[in-house]
Formats: sequence, structure tokens, C-alpha cells
Amino acid sequence: MAMEQGKKHLTYADYAGWDDSVRYELIEGMAYMMTAPSWIHQSISMSLATQIHNFLHGKPCKVFAAPFDVRLNADGNDDTVVQPDLVVICDRSKLSGSGCLGAPDMVVEILSPSNARYDILVKFQQYQKAGVREYWIVDPERRVLSVHVMENGKYFSNTYGDTDIVPVHILEGCQITMQDVFEAVEEDKKE
Repeated sequence: MAMEQGKKHLTYADYAGWDDSVRYELIEGMAYMMTAPSWIHQSISMSLATQIHNFLHGKPCKVFAAPFDVRLNADGNDDTVVQPDLVVICDRSKLSGSGCLGAPDMVVEILSPSNARYDILVKFQQYQKAGVREYWIVDPERRVLSVHVMENGKYFSNTYGDTDIVPVHILEGCQITMQDVFEAVEEDKKE
């Protein structure tokens, strides 16, 4: 089923009936079409997911990769559904058949030219409002990571470079080696 044209305010019920061959996100009832990720994007995603997954082995928190529906306000209007590149969920009661009900503990978004403004501005506000405890934005072009950690309802931010070792604040003892994240991209470029 195609997206309903002309409807002013959409909800998860509308979203759930759309054709899966085209990916959309809903932000406060408005649909945004998503483009397919590049190989660089996928390489970064896999590297981060692997490092986080390996750390979480045998622990209660789990990491999930897109496509994975996150219904940020499922207990309210249910009009905001996003598909972050990676999420970490520690409260298993939030898991539903197709994703997460409510705010994940951590979200990772990897920028591409088509989504940079959207991830930096629109999603930043949505994740902060929903209470996502930690939000990472990876910029492959600049080889920079912006980490936003929730304190008293607001994000406090730090920026890291491609040789830094970055702590995951919500996962005590977990550190991500950014050189490994970006090195995967460099290795792929050489081939």
C-alpha cells in the first residue's frame, strides 16, 4: 500500500500499512522519505555495531541496526516513527514485534549529504524531547563524531576525532575506537 497522499497528520497506523519497498520516517505526523545508505555509511554502521555488540555479549542491553522502527511517542499521539542507523535498548519491555516502543537508551545516526540537516536538527530535537539518553552523530566526510548525553532533560555535547577512543556513557566500560570505525572506510576505498 502506498503512502496516503493529502492526509494532514499521519500516525503509526498509517505508517504500518505503507509499502515496505520505500522507507519513510514520521516526525510529528509528517512523512519523510529515506534514501538508501551508501557503502561508506554501511561500513561505519557495521563497525560501530560490531564493537557495541561485542561489548554487550552476555549483558542485558542489545544493539539493533536499521531498518528498525522506533516509535518515540507510542504511548501518546504515536505520530513519530524513526529508523535510526543503530539503537541500544536496555529495557527489554520496550521491544515490540517491529522495533521499539518509546525512547531507546542510545541512538546512532550516520550522516549522508541527503540527511545531514535532518539528523542534526530535526532528529536531535525529537530524540532530546523523547528522552534518548545518548545520541551519536557520525560525520563520515569530516571524520568526526558528535556525542550528546542527556542531563536534566537537555543534551550536553562533545566532539571527537577519527583517532579518539570514545566512552559510551550509558554502557559503563564500553569504549569505541574511532580509528577502527573510519579505518574500515579507508580499507574499503583501497580495494
